[in-house]
Amino acid sequence: MPQDRAHDTIVEESEKLSSKHIFEVIRREGQEELERPKASLFWSGIAAGMMISLSVLGEAIFRTYLPDTPWRYLLENLGYSLGFIVVILGSMQLFTENTITTVLPVMRDPSASMFQQVGILWFIVLFANVVGAFIAAAAFAYGLFIPAELLPAITELSEHATGFAASEAFQRAIPAGVIIAAIVWMLPKSEGFELFLIMIFTWLIAAGDFTHIVAGSVEMAFLIVQGALTLDVAMWNFFLPVLAGNILGGTVIFALLSFGQVRHELPTKK
Repeated sequence: MPQDRAHDTIVEESEKLSSKHIFEVIRREGQEELERPKASLFWSGIAAGMMISLSVLGEAIFRTYLPDTPWRYLLENLGYSLGFIVVILGSMQLFTENTITTVLPVMRDPSASMFQQVGILWFIVLFANVVGAFIAAAAFAYGLFIPAELLPAITELSEHATGFAASEAFQRAIPAGVIIAAIVWMLPKSEGFELFLIMIFTWLIAAGDFTHIVAGSVEMAFLIVQGALTLDVAMWNFFLPVLAGNILGGTVIFALLSFGQVRHELPTKK
């Protein structure tokens, strides 16, 4: 139908997008991700897990070389944006992006097969992200890739990120999940300003002292590989609570609200 063709043209050009068109852009991206080969998802997820370590490294560099002043906290958290800039602009598989991107196709077609596809993708990407995080953390701890004077700052950041009680880690993860989903939602309309968008909102995650499952996994792994954090404490006090909070923020809160505002405006599914 002509109306459907016009709708498709608007989506493909990503110009002057309304909420329903943003939804459709992200839904189509999510559908493409669900159809990618599993091996591609896995290796992209490992790359994301490794590259997100630049967030930890960036913060550590600022903390190490800036003077110890009250304003250092706000400035050092700009370093947190570095890993996210590389991962998001590099189109790598980051688990928290998938809490909205691959969920929108399910909301459009809530079938058992779609739930299964999303579950498999989530498992592959999260596992790959954690593998990549451990590779980067082991390189930080035992390699000669970074100056030794950065290690105390990485240790401090890691101990802080993993030092919350489970309930607090969960609650601090909810805003981070919302913010990452919001970045994904805003990107289709931010042509030319993607770098600034990612930088300012991921800075907000760090400055707000919120918890992120993938960036935090680098810090968790850094302590685990050195024997400074046991696996059971890491899982129950950090990993599982933060994972649940990020999913709640990205999927249950942001994605559902985004779908709710456009569900009655979407073209009728045939």
